Amino acid sequence: MSQIFADGLLAGRVALVTGGGTGLGKAAATELAWCGAKVVICGRREEVLAAAAEKIGASFVAGDVREEEDAERIVAFALERHGRLDALVNNAGGQYFTPAEAIEPKGWRAVTRLNVGATQRMSRVAAERAFGVDGGTIVNVTLSPHHGLAGMTHSSAARAAVEGYTRVRAEEWADRGISVIAVAAGHFDTASLRKYPEPVWRAAARTVPLQRLGREEEHAWLVALCCSPLGAALSGSVVTLDGARDNWFGPWPPSSLTDAGGAVPAEERRARPPDKLL
Repeated sequence: MSQIFADGLLAGRVALVTGGGTGLGKAAATELAWCGAKVVICGRREEVLAAAAEKIGASFVAGDVREEEDAERIVAFALERHGRLDALVNNAGGQYFTPAEAIEPKGWRAVTRLNVGATQRMSRVAAERAFGVDGGTIVNVTLSPHHGLAGMTHSSAARAAVEGYTRVRAEEWADRGISVIAVAAGHFDTASLRKYPEPVWRAAARTVPLQRLGREEEHAWLVALCCSPLGAALSGSVVTLDGARDNWFGPWPPSSLTDAGGAVPAEERRARPPDKLL
């Protein structure tokens, strides 16, 4: 059961989650299933998908969302399995950690092909071939902070493009009842984050004003909310979930505001005379 949503919130609905075998995608797929949806997960590694699907209670199909034929086959599988598709979560994405000047043209193309091209492709196929007269919901997972990710320039550019695509498609598809929402995920404690050098993910936690990495279930709750009836009102929005990281750059708290012990000093306030309290 979901920890925060009512039983059966998404009963009767079918959701497809790309990159649903691991990390945030797996967490989102799990929450959608707990909310009553029939869930299909896809990815490139069949053995990973099979293990995740068994735990979630979902069905799975292996394929590469970067390829047109695979995208069509994945959506067709969801339709054949469940007879309909109501929500698409474009979670599949990726990048690698490197300085901007070290990114070769091939690297730029690889990152944009996955993060932008696959998002556009899956969205188009779902809208054209799967969503019925009642429309549907598309949730595009992007990244925060929005002022750029040092060492991930290619991903920063690609995710910004997806957010622009989200806004335009939300307007273009509104008359068809299709909601398109972007979810900008901050720094979450996932296995993929911990694949980066330890100084990277430890520094990531220090730069969050909330003073911790996000939990996977928090992201999953937001995805489920977007797939609920409220998603129609959120269409065209970029919803940021990052513990206020998007509002700040650098370590938190800033060194200019801390004392020798690293704490932010509190200003001492004088008490007013009793006759002036009222």
